[in-house]
Amino acid sequence: MEMELIVTLLIVIVVVFASCIKIVPQAQAFVIERLGGYKETWSVGLHFKMPIIDRVARKVSLKEQVADFPPQPVITKDNVTMRIDTIIYFQITDPKLYAYGVESPIMAIENLTATTLRNVIGDLELDETLTSRETINTKMRSDIDLATDPWGIKVNRVELKNIIPPAAIQDAMEKQMKAERERREAILIAEGEKKSTILVAEGKKQSAILAAEADKQAQILRAEAQKESAVLQAQGEAQAILNIQQAKADGIRFIKEAGADDAVIQLQSLEAFAKAADGQATKIIIPSDIQGLAGAVKSIAEVAKD
Repeated sequence: MEMELIVTLLIVIVVVFASCIKIVPQAQAFVIERLGGYKETWSVGLHFKMPIIDRVARKVSLKEQVADFPPQPVITKDNVTMRIDTIIYFQITDPKLYAYGVESPIMAIENLTATTLRNVIGDLELDETLTSRETINTKMRSDIDLATDPWGIKVNRVELKNIIPPAAIQDAMEKQMKAERERREAILIAEGEKKSTILVAEGKKQSAILAAEADKQAQILRAEAQKESAVLQAQGEAQAILNIQQAKADGIRFIKEAGADDAVIQLQSLEAFAKAADGQATKIIIPSDIQGLAGAVKSIAEVAKD
């Protein structure tokens, strides 16, 4: 009987001793109370507590946590009622304040988020609310973080998940967006037509310029051709005159060298008169003193020789 009592006592001692050994896992903290009062906060590792008088009052997670709150009705500055739901990303930085600072911290954060959201949205009109999400997020995070600091909670981010305006406002917004899209489409079409007209005009202008340049070049080339033709024609005529004169001079020289007598000279004179008539005249007047004419021809031949 005594042996059984000793064994039982040993088992109780082992169980009590085992219950006094605590291992705190990573990213957690244990709040320890002694006789109902706060004693200390255990961090990661192996810890021992006094049996009976010490107890783990609260196990606190130090990880970043997410709280998704249901939509809250809010009223904008221009009296439009809408529903907005928010997401809060927070982290516990002081386990002692978290354990003793506020009762039901998550509920407290939810109510604080709702009141802060109403205050922020109440200073904005509908259009500002829909286009200023980043501003609203920053303002709410600052206000909520300041309010939760005494609770040992750090608010890292606040996000507006959904903004749900009334059905009538949604219809008006859809019509406005449709009208805006149609206006932009009309502007784009007008801009396209304008650019097309400008390009066509530019094309016609360039075509006219090129045609004028081509006509100018053609005129220049024709003038150059006419000039060269006139030069060649003048050179040809000059050469022909020169050849005729040279032929006449050669003929006179040949007559001189051949020692032609007066009879030959008179005969040549008669041929000259015949050519002068060219068969057109019905009469040929021959000077009476043909000898004098022959002497004149002879004098001309001597002058040509000199």
